[in-house]
Amino acid sequence: MTTSKKEAKQRKSSKAKAIITVTKVSKSYQMGEVEVQALNSVSLEVLKGQIVSIVGPSGSGKTTLLNLIGALDYVDSGIIKINGKKLASMSDKELSLLRRDTIGYVFQNFNLLEEINAERNVEMPLILANIKKEARIEKVNHLLESVSLLERRSHKPDQLSGGEQQRVAIARSLANDPEIILADEPTGNLDSNTGKKILKLLIDLSKENNKTLIFVTHDINLASLAQRQLIMNDGTISKDILS
Repeated sequence: MTTSKKEAKQRKSSKAKAIITVTKVSKSYQMGEVEVQALNSVSLEVLKGQIVSIVGPSGSGKTTLLNLIGALDYVDSGIIKINGKKLASMSDKELSLLRRDTIGYVFQNFNLLEEINAERNVEMPLILANIKKEARIEKVNHLLESVSLLERRSHKPDQLSGGEQQRVAIARSLANDPEIILADEPTGNLDSNTGKKILKLLIDLSKENNKTLIFVTHDINLASLAQRQLIMNDGTISKDILS
């Protein structure tokens, strides 16, 4: 059975809907005097609750695609829709709310605030969303417990291991209960054993909370943990493998 037929069958049986739609998206960057084509007419749909990996060599367009889906960059041509709404039609305020409330981000370099502890790092998105303090405390406790870091809540990032810092980042990404989690090389700065544990944690939490997860990796073994693998080369999706 081809991937398209398998996906059609899965959609029909589960009645799942596409939460992300990418249609003929292209993106290029100017590198000095050279124009680099990062994406070339890429199209795909991601279903609600699906766990998707994007794998490919350096320069294949993995991170560019993730950033465009996450509204961290803008397309040159083509259309990206989140929940049926075009990103290009959103105002700056609407895009900010989308990034705050609908999408959670996990980065390779953790991107934690170094001057505050784990608890405050996880709490920050809730503060920005004007959630009341009592509700914030309850949510932060739950999230830190879910990543097995409640006892390390008072530690600052430089007092935590790389794996612990990434677990804080995962907890933070879930703070505002987003529908979509985007993770760019979340295991890139971790040893292979810790990296696998962190990715499995991220996948398990996404499944438990019915989140759509898209993660970028260069490791084909980690990519195979996803329900669906997108293999990229030279700015295009060369293979779309549905487990």
